[in-house]
Amino acid sequence: MIDSEFLKSLPQWAVELAEKYFTHTVSQFVIHGAIRDLVPQRLESNIKFESLKDFLINVIFPQREFIIQLDRASGFTFPNSEMAQDFTRVMKSIDVVSGTTYHERMPRDVGTSLNLLEKYMKLKAFDKKGIAVIIDYAETIVPAGELAYASADDRNALITLRKWANDPQILNADITICLLTESLQELNPAVVRNPYTAVIEIELPDKEERLEFITAETKTRDFQTISEVTAPLLAELTSGLSRIHIRRILSEAIRNNKKIEKKYIMDRKKELIESECYGLLEFIQPKYSLDMVAGHEAVKTELRNAAKMIQEGYLEVLPMGYLICGPVGTGKTFMVTCFTGDIGIPCVTILNFRSKWQGVTEANMQKILSILKAMGPLGVIIDEADAFLGDRNEEGDSGTSSRVFSQIASFMSNTDYRGKVIWFLLTARPDLLPVDLKRQGRAEEHLALFHPVSDDERQKLCEVFIKKNKINTNVKDFKPLFKEEHQKLSGADIESVCIRAKKSSFIKNHKSVTYKDFEQAFEEFIPPIYTQEITYQILVAVLECTNRNLIPEEYRKISKLEIAKQVKELSYLIEK
Repeated sequence: MIDSEFLKSLPQWAVELAEKYFTHTVSQFVIHGAIRDLVPQRLESNIKFESLKDFLINVIFPQREFIIQLDRASGFTFPNSEMAQDFTRVMKSIDVVSGTTYHERMPRDVGTSLNLLEKYMKLKAFDKKGIAVIIDYAETIVPAGELAYASADDRNALITLRKWANDPQILNADITICLLTESLQELNPAVVRNPYTAVIEIELPDKEERLEFITAETKTRDFQTISEVTAPLLAELTSGLSRIHIRRILSEAIRNNKKIEKKYIMDRKKELIESECYGLLEFIQPKYSLDMVAGHEAVKTELRNAAKMIQEGYLEVLPMGYLICGPVGTGKTFMVTCFTGDIGIPCVTILNFRSKWQGVTEANMQKILSILKAMGPLGVIIDEADAFLGDRNEEGDSGTSSRVFSQIASFMSNTDYRGKVIWFLLTARPDLLPVDLKRQGRAEEHLALFHPVSDDERQKLCEVFIKKNKINTNVKDFKPLFKEEHQKLSGADIESVCIRAKKSSFIKNHKSVTYKDFEQAFEEFIPPIYTQEITYQILVAVLECTNRNLIPEEYRKISKLEIAKQVKELSYLIEK
């Protein structure tokens, strides 16, 4: 029978472990996630934090007569000398029978270590003794990968662990085996999916748990002397960080006698998370707001409404994600980056998470998703999404792309994260993006950006690009510069012209860019001609857009069936 008061002192993952163990149907547990973080034990008078292995030894398994720790580098280790001496005594008995010298020098190879451990466990089970086995860095014992390419040691270790999981002698005895790994994807799936093995995830601390830790760490100090933000606000700002990270922030402030400020927290958080993710995530540092975006008024209105809902806490009515499409040069990336300056929540972009090594790509994606889950609310920007995310039907990489696609699609559709993780998928080719990601419940709002269609829009673009690129000029009216051949210029084309005018002014040693400089730049500029490709991108954006007000007037009158027909014809011509 489980002591209910004892369960109340445990974190949720430990409660899950205890409840599953007491069913006597599971003796092997895979514990993954934030296993290097501190673990809380909530006592009557105070709260105590310790490492996972210490927590397992002191809190979960204090009544076990024998506790054995094993990892590939250290071999066997024990919490105290009595347990070590008992293990050595048993090894002496084995040495007498087999003619070995294990009691003098413990083996380091995995196969021999697991074989000796099995003999020891079964001997103690026969004596009715309780045993806990903690195998750290389990991914180095039974790594993920194709079994056909695994070494003999890896195959033997896999068979041994699977055999232990459903061994009646172990199940019926007081024996618990804990396999520790940071990433489930780095562990052999045959272990993870074994019905006799329970998988337990340790998540990063949520806001309440972070506040609990901050309060405990600073209980002997006047909090106002070390921080300019309140403890609840500090707990909110440190989303996505582990307790170890938070302790580091607090310690640095105390040691350097420097008060914690909001900017300092955000800078350290960015640094710590980017370091933790090994370059898998990058924080977006917006320089501008949506006020810097020229044109696209309907899209800006939609995004400003979303920003207002985020700031006022109406997260439950936000879309799960946005698909931002449109031809190249329309400013999709700039638009969303400016939006991050309005919403007031962190935004990140996912960097290259793919690896040539089996299992590492999936592990990287799982790490990214775990961080995103803990950091919310936040925005996630994926540029060139059609190429970046892949497809569930991709072949030639042993199913890696399919599994990664499944991870992302599953996460995006989880409504628990509505308003907490907002996805922005940017692409000029939404037709290449799988329907699985574009459907309602994932990227729900499809916003399309198009090239400027009027001189007023081109005028606003010039004004924005002058400000953005710090062009010193007295020119105010650009409309006379727009000739018939400039009607098809994209925003990127117009920015390029403005920069060329600035360059021309510099060459002439002008203090500011003159009207003549702009006129010369517009006259000399010849945009690259990709007529069919650009038209194709415009048409697929029209087809994809879910808001009629965003579609240019000339395309609103054409039926979707006719546009689809034109897309098909253009596709044939482009392929030819």
